[in-house]
Amino acid sequence: MNRILIKNAKIVNEGKIVEGDVLIEGEIIKEIAESISAKSSDTKIIDAEGNYLIPGAIDDQVHFREPGLTHKGDIASESRAAVAGGVTSFIEQPNTVPNAVTQEILEEKYQVASQKSYANYSFMMGAANDNLEEVLKTNPKNVAGIKIFLGSSTGNMLVDNEAVLERIFASTPMLIAVHCEDEQTIKDNLEKFKAEYGEDVPVTAHHLIRSAEACYISSSKAVALAKKTGARLHIFHLSTAKEMELFRNDIPLEEKKITAEVCVHHLWFTDKDYATKGNFIKWNPAVKTEEDRDALWEALLDGRIDVIATDHAPHTLEEKQQSYLKAPSGGPLVQHSVVAMFEAHFQGKISVEKIVEKMAHNPAKLFKIEKRGFIREGYQADLAIVNPSSPWTVSKSNILYKCGWSPFEGFSFKSRIMHTFVNGQHVYTAGKVKEIKAGQRLLFDR
Repeated sequence: MNRILIKNAKIVNEGKIVEGDVLIEGEIIKEIAESISAKSSDTKIIDAEGNYLIPGAIDDQVHFREPGLTHKGDIASESRAAVAGGVTSFIEQPNTVPNAVTQEILEEKYQVASQKSYANYSFMMGAANDNLEEVLKTNPKNVAGIKIFLGSSTGNMLVDNEAVLERIFASTPMLIAVHCEDEQTIKDNLEKFKAEYGEDVPVTAHHLIRSAEACYISSSKAVALAKKTGARLHIFHLSTAKEMELFRNDIPLEEKKITAEVCVHHLWFTDKDYATKGNFIKWNPAVKTEEDRDALWEALLDGRIDVIATDHAPHTLEEKQQSYLKAPSGGPLVQHSVVAMFEAHFQGKISVEKIVEKMAHNPAKLFKIEKRGFIREGYQADLAIVNPSSPWTVSKSNILYKCGWSPFEGFSFKSRIMHTFVNGQHVYTAGKVKEIKAGQRLLFDR
């Protein structure tokens, strides 16, 4: 049996940091104690050297581009980048090609991941205007949830029929995750800028076209519909101060029917960064103002926002280097999300305990993921060791995304992921991902 003993760690778990050791046997965390001695000669000992041992991050929103868009990324390449970044589980979205809007297509994605993924995986079932019967066949035990795009997306994924939307909300007991932007507001804003600039609309207009108003109109409708129908609603990648009034922090996460997520880029960048980063920070929803960013941080820390994720969505350099109107929205983030949040910790914005809560504990609670997201005896050994004082600079040579670029390129992070473990397998160390596809299908306690 695979035995790994992690010594001399600062174990970050459930709001506390304690010094101690962790013993892994097979896939499982066998023992957590102040001091553990190796009881057999075949135990591999890893000295954490006083660094942080955290539960592997669970990224609840990624686009790994397989099938159909694999020139941008694929399950193997992007899950490799994820484990290098301390992300041990991901939930992937259905706007691949073809869209995952039938049970057959959805299951094909799981089959690919079972062969290729370095990290644990789940895939969202996609809702469209015409697939309610397929949506209702989704198994809540082994599928993360239902994804609905209330703003434009790849293929047939935009759900703009309000009667259909209400039927989905009213008829599925599963978690419904939504992308909220009002399509008509965006179209109207775009026409105004085209009238002024023609086809040469500048990227600095992105947050004005995909405006705060467009976000609020859509997210407030989704919240109202969830309250009306009793649906379990989770709103992805919130980006505005105004939307924060829609969420509660006066009840425990486990009792919430409506939950919220923020992405790393909306916590990091502002509209001022378009001047230097251009299309490389073009996301939907758009990166907005400093005031919006400050409000997102406030809501994250006071409990209105429950989860930090990435919306990892790679595109090639060539695609991103097109003019603003032609360049696709999205960017790669899974390799750098944990260290980006540690950077925020060094800036005094967030505690290490809170990072772990928002990136590991809460995704596990919110999706009811079985035996992951915590450092507990009997749980799957999905872990990462983070050295808080090992500076490095993001460059082409150390980016693992298939697209080969990062919005953090040239930035020097103070912390570094030293080791990553997935289901007890030591999959990443010394800057190298081992050829161990240790990922397993996530299961859900529901």
